[in-house]
Amino acid sequence: MSAGRNGIAVPTGTRELVVFDLDGTLVDGYAAIADALAFAMQRLGEEPIPFDRVRSMVGHGLDRLLEDAVGAARAAEGVRLFRERYADVAVSHTHLLPGAASTVAVLAAAGHTMAVASNKPARFSRQILEANGLAAAFAEIAGPDAETPPKPDPAMLRRMVADAGETPGTTVVVGDMEVDYEFARAAGCRVVLIPSGSRTPEELSGLTPDGFLASISELPDWLKKRASA
Repeated sequence: MSAGRNGIAVPTGTRELVVFDLDGTLVDGYAAIADALAFAMQRLGEEPIPFDRVRSMVGHGLDRLLEDAVGAARAAEGVRLFRERYADVAVSHTHLLPGAASTVAVLAAAGHTMAVASNKPARFSRQILEANGLAAAFAEIAGPDAETPPKPDPAMLRRMVADAGETPGTTVVVGDMEVDYEFARAAGCRVVLIPSGSRTPEELSGLTPDGFLASISELPDWLKKRASA
């Protein structure tokens, strides 16, 4: 047994480390993001971006989102305004995706160490997972900070793998878009893509993940088959 960064004792060496993306993989948080982005843009004198376009813009971190929305010169103020509003709506406007809770429970029962790596600030990810009763299942809930760049830079993932006492070869990243694929590959890890968030199957068709699943509920069986093979 080892202790994750949140102090939870987790088994190591018995099953793969499974590192989940958050938005579009475990939760649908696009309404909260669109709300906070609209708040920031309106305060800066801009018209809000249509929801479908916001959905396609998410995934590369908050700084990049605000740069794309209001330009680099006003991005820092946009980030401040976004966070001001997001703190009020992150939990109420976010819900678990179908199959997420049951999949996490099955993997925990099977002995997998699990973690969350998001480009969302870790405190928001933790609040959302705590509100939905899932935070305790994860040995680590991570995000970018002053010392850790956002995905697809592999620094966050490499640290998480080391913290769990695993290796890239015993780690599987589960996500919904290109940035998750690039994140995993840059660290030498396997990757499973599930088009349940901001990307369609067609938009992901040019990638070559180790697994391409229609639903997160298929993940436990996929991991079992990989282990038996």
